[in-house]
Amino acid sequence: MSTALTLTAPERRLILMRRIRLFAAATISYNLIEAVVALWAGGVADSSALIGFGLDSIIEVTSALALSWQFASKDPERREHLTLRIIAFSFFALAAFVSFDAIRSLTGAGEAQHSTPGIVIAALSLAIMPVLSWAQRRAGRELGSKTAVADSKQTLLCTYLSAVLLIGLVLNSTLGWWWADAGAALVIAGIAVREGINAWRGDTCCSPISTPSPSTSLAVTSITKGAGAPPADACCAECRPKASAITPR
Repeated sequence: MSTALTLTAPERRLILMRRIRLFAAATISYNLIEAVVALWAGGVADSSALIGFGLDSIIEVTSALALSWQFASKDPERREHLTLRIIAFSFFALAAFVSFDAIRSLTGAGEAQHSTPGIVIAALSLAIMPVLSWAQRRAGRELGSKTAVADSKQTLLCTYLSAVLLIGLVLNSTLGWWWADAGAALVIAGIAVREGINAWRGDTCCSPISTPSPSTSLAVTSITKGAGAPPADACCAECRPKASAITPR
């Protein structure tokens, strides 16, 4: 049975802003650990893929720091444009790092050795990042924050990179296919460029929601047990808030 809570729009807005700051803090904390482990493991195994993954973690921290800076303001919308620019640059930097790493691997300059720590950190990221990305995107959509949605896509891209890294490390360890992750990484780089362009243009498939007046109320209904995560973005209609409805008193 679902439970309904009635909150005023400003109260709900403050809750969503706190959630986004919390998700950004969680992203920063995890990615700092991920960067240290990946860079260390990459150095030990002479793995350019792991080193590239560690650099991606640093870029993810930069994006989350930009989001935290925006929502530390009493008026986050005033900082949205600059934050979108920072996130866009982080996508472009990620694409450059991944492309450089993939080309080095394909030319035989960075064939990875077996790395158990690398496989473990890639598997952990593959389990953690999709949940964090979905939670942040859900809050960003309801709030109407383009930057929160854009940063959640950065986190989701880290998930794809985790999958590519994991597959590449496993195939390299079991079959000796050192080139497996390099080819897929180039595809991920292309996706990063596309998302960077979207962030630069402000096209994150999330139209800002006008702030309701204090006389309006926000009916918040909890998700019933067994409900799954919303599907990936297909059009802007899917990005509109679904879990709540704004209704006059």
